[in-house]
This record gives sequence, C-alpha cells and structure tokens, in this order.
Amino acid sequence: MAEQQAESRRVVVETPNTRREVVHSEATRYPERNGISGAALAAIVVGVIALAAIIILFALNRQDTTNDNLATQQQPTTIVQQPAQQPPIVVQQPAPATQPAPVIINGQPAPATGGTTTSSGPDDSTIQAAIDKKLTNDPAFSSLGIIASVVNGKVTLTGTVKTQSLKSQIERAVRNVKGVKAVDNQITVG
Repeated sequence: MAEQQAESRRVVVETPNTRREVVHSEATRYPERNGISGAALAAIVVGVIALAAIIILFALNRQDTTNDNLATQQQPTTIVQQPAQQPPIVVQQPAPATQPAPVIINGQPAPATGGTTTSSGPDDSTIQAAIDKKLTNDPAFSSLGIIASVVNGKVTLTGTVKTQSLKSQIERAVRNVKGVKAVDNQITVG
C-alpha cells in the first residue's frame, strides 16, 4: 500500500482589526517501494551483459584452441629460411634430352657410332652453386643481393649496385667461374 503522511501547520494571521489562527493540514502520499530501483536494475543489466561476453569469449577461445590442436596434428610443414638481404635464387634446369630408340639389326643392337654425346663442361646446377658460393663468400658482393640464374651455361645477373666499377667486378668474377659460356649483365647502377 502507499504510505501516507499527514502534515498540519498552525499559522497566525494578523490583520489591523483582528488576529486569528488558521490550521493548515496537508496530506502527502508516497508511492509504494516494492520494486527495484533504477540504479539496481541498471547494475544487474550491465552484469548480465558482462557475463554473456565472458562466456562467448571463453567459447571462442576454446574453439581456437581446438583448431590449433588439429593443426598441430596435421602434416608438419617444412620452413626454408633464406638470408634476409638476398632475394630468392631461381634455378632453371634445361629439359632432359630425349635419346632415339636403339636400332636393332637381326636381333642384335647396332654398334655404337659417333652419335654419343659428351659433356662439354659442368651442368647448370653446378655452375649455379659455384656462382652463388663466389658471390656469398666475397664480402664486397655478399650484401648486395645480386641474383644469378643459369640456363645452358649462360648466366643472367640482376640486382642493383652503387657504382659501374662494382657492376664490372661482379661480371668479371662470374665470367671466371668454370663452365660459364656467356654473361648477360642486367645489374642496374643506382
């Protein structure tokens, strides 16, 4: 029920001719306080939202952990690290030469003729390895990031150097590698 409080006051009214006393009564009614205050309700709502957020984050974290566990159980990945200052080295291998089918005469293989191929020098992968070693081991060249690619004994150089003389030094060093037939120097000076 609503609380009700009565308040009465006595007021003396004086006029030039008379003096009289007036009783003034006032009833004040206060509403019932059965419910929850606004501040308490706001605190409850904020608490519920915070609890829901924590539960959602916990569930998402559990899901990420499950995914991580599945990822670690899968095939391991091999990571190859390259030096930070050098771009990747591209090695192109020539297509393998096909040999003609052997000629058979009267059930016997034909005798070998001068058609056999002889190697005129090291293959491209050997030349590539020698060039890479020369450029890496030389302190003047190792930090420049010069890329050398070898195809059929021809070496293509790419990268950037500061001087023309450095560009020429690199070309001379590569020409001196055994098996190099030609050098295409595309190094820019800048």
